[in-house]
Order: sequence, then structure tokens, then C-alpha cells
Amino acid sequence: MAEDKYIWGTGRRKNALARVRICSGTGEIKINGREVEEYFPRLVWQTQVYQSLKTAGVEGRVDVFVNASGGGLTGQAGAVRMGIARALTKLNPDYRPALKKEGLLTRDPRMVERKKFGQKAQEERGSTRSVNHEGREIFPCHYGGGIFFARV
Repeated sequence: MAEDKYIWGTGRRKNALARVRICSGTGEIKINGREVEEYFPRLVWQTQVYQSLKTAGVEGRVDVFVNASGGGLTGQAGAVRMGIARALTKLNPDYRPALKKEGLLTRDPRMVERKKFGQKAQEERGSTRSVNHEGREIFPCHYGGGIFFARV
């Protein structure tokens, strides 16, 4: 592979997007022009970035340059991981089975659940009271056939 030949891979997670370029080199990794440890301060995020390289066994043999945008750092770390895996697959198709087995080529479909109208958040509901015609509070009791209300 020529020194100036770049291979591209794109990764996405949540609202984050990572455009990854890899080429043969000394193992340098830059994310938005900064070192991995500087850009991702938490060890969990750093581990995600290196996971694809370790699985393929090319640590220290390829240079990785990433342009990450959107979302938060957790989403960006997952997007970088997927982008590197896709680029490595283009570099050498023999890496694909190992990367696929680790789940690095599969897009994580989970997204933030939307807020519903009439509620404070996506699932949170306000407390409701059931009151009978006399103004007394009643509580639902579940018996075999249906729901009956018990007076207190």
C-alpha cells in the first residue's frame, strides 16, 4: 500500500458521525486534530477507539485520522469504533470475520426516545387519583376475572 493512499470508513452512533481515514504508518491516532487521550478523557471511550485495531491486530501499523461531529462523546466514541472497523475491512477483507464476530461492523440502532405529549418525559407520567362519586379515593384491586375497586 502506498504511503499517501488513504482508505475511508464512516461510522455512526446516536446523533454522532465519524469520518475515518487510515493509511499505513506508525500507529498515530488523531481525532479532530487531537490525541485520543486528550479528546476522550474517559478510559471507556479510549478503549472503544482502540478495540477495532486490537481485534484486527494492526495496532502500531496504521495511522488513523478521524473527523468526529454531532452527539456527545459516548456517541462519537462508538462512531469512531465503527468507522475504523469499516475502513479496516476495506483495507483487508480478511479482517471482516473477526470484526463481525466482535460486533464492530453492526450499527447500534438505539436512539433517544422522543418526549410524549401530556407527559414530563418520554415515559414518566404524573400520579393520578381515582375518586368515586362520594369524593373518596379508590384503589384498583386485581382479582381473577377483572379489576374491582376497593374503597378505603
